Amino acid sequence: MLHEQTYRQLTEMKMWGLAAGFQEYLDGDHEGDQLSFADRFGLMVDREWTERQDRRLKRRLSLAELREAACVEDIDYRHPRGLDRSMVDRLVTGRWIEHHENLVITGPTGIGKTWLSCAFAHQACRQGYSVLYKRIPRLMHDLHMARGEGTYGKELAKLARTQLLIIDDWGLAPLVDRERRDMLEILEDRHGRHSTVLASQLPIKLWHDNVGDPTIADALLDRLVHNAHKLELDGESIRKTRGKRRDGED
Repeated sequence: MLHEQTYRQLTEMKMWGLAAGFQEYLDGDHEGDQLSFADRFGLMVDREWTERQDRRLKRRLSLAELREAACVEDIDYRHPRGLDRSMVDRLVTGRWIEHHENLVITGPTGIGKTWLSCAFAHQACRQGYSVLYKRIPRLMHDLHMARGEGTYGKELAKLARTQLLIIDDWGLAPLVDRERRDMLEILEDRHGRHSTVLASQLPIKLWHDNVGDPTIADALLDRLVHNAHKLELDGESIRKTRGKRRDGED
């Protein structure tokens, strides 16, 4: 039948939302249905568009490799840690990513830096940006391995084209010379082109000493901090005071 052929063609073209809507129409009872053909077709197209958007979001989230399943709607403003709600509201719009600005989140362990980073990253995925999450030890290890495998340039190119790069646990240990130069390459490629989030237990004033080499430290901080939004958190550990929460931030 013609209907079966139409359904098959839709699925072969990977228009699964449109195909599902078409099949539901065929299976339904339309007695007294007042919808015009254009209105009915519009509902099917809307379903196809929504399903495509959902698939794209799932793919972006999969590629982002976020450490936490966090979203901005679940941010906890009750715990006293100096979280500026008005700044969070501005960050949620994503305009800082559009303008290639950075975000620095500092504070003691357990205060929610990683969770917040992942929440902003999740929001960026919703807004259509490519995202990648990396802890600084893993990032340095991956680049070291890429050197040995001859894929260092390819790895740098991947980092350079990612629209939002999250670097977590910055400042856990002083950088060695190779790591300092790797970070400079990464930030030079991204400066003025894409946005970077850094989460760190160290306050910004201690970053210069942590980098080690004064010249490279100046270059790194210039590319990171001068156009960065800053969330400087303080207070008691959320994990210690409340433990894990499944209905919101932990």
